[in-house]
Amino acid sequence: MFDGPTGGISPEPPAKRMYHFPKVDAIAHSGEDFRRVLWTGENSQFVIMTVPVGGEIGEESHDVDQHLILTSGVARAVVEGENIDIKAGDLCIVPAGAVHNFINTGNEPFQLYTFYAPAEHNWKTVHKTREQGEREEAEGLDEPPKWAIQGLIKKRSGSDSE
Repeated sequence: MFDGPTGGISPEPPAKRMYHFPKVDAIAHSGEDFRRVLWTGENSQFVIMTVPVGGEIGEESHDVDQHLILTSGVARAVVEGENIDIKAGDLCIVPAGAVHNFINTGNEPFQLYTFYAPAEHNWKTVHKTREQGEREEAEGLDEPPKWAIQGLIKKRSGSDSE
C-alpha cells in the first residue's frame, strides 16, 4: 500500500531515509480505527484518525504542535473557544498548549491525518475507540518513545514511561 511502516516503526529511531506514503488520502480512508500511528520520528509523528457520527476527538491540549488535515466528512473545530466549521481539504493548526476539540457534525464519519511535532503518542499506538485512547493515555500506555524529542522532554521532567 505504501513504503512506510504500519502501526509505527521499531522502538529505535527511524533510519535516515525517505518514507513514502502515496495517495495519503486513501491511507486515511483505509480504516475505522479512532487513532493509528503510521510513522514516528525523532521530531514528528504521522497519525490517521476516524471520528464516528456524533463523535468527537475530545477536549484536550498537548505539549506539542498539531496539524490536522480533514480528508472526508465535516466537523466543528473548537480551539481556545474559537469555533469554525471545517470540511475535507481543510487544514487546522493547533499550537502546543491550546485547548481544542474536533466534533463530527455530519452524517458520516470524518477522517483526517495529523502531524504532531514532536511525537505525542507511542510508536505502535492503535486505538479502536476514543475511550480506549483515553484509558491508555491515563494509564501511561501511550507515551512517545524515549528516543523522540517529546520522550526526552518527559524523561527529563521525571516521567520515564515508554
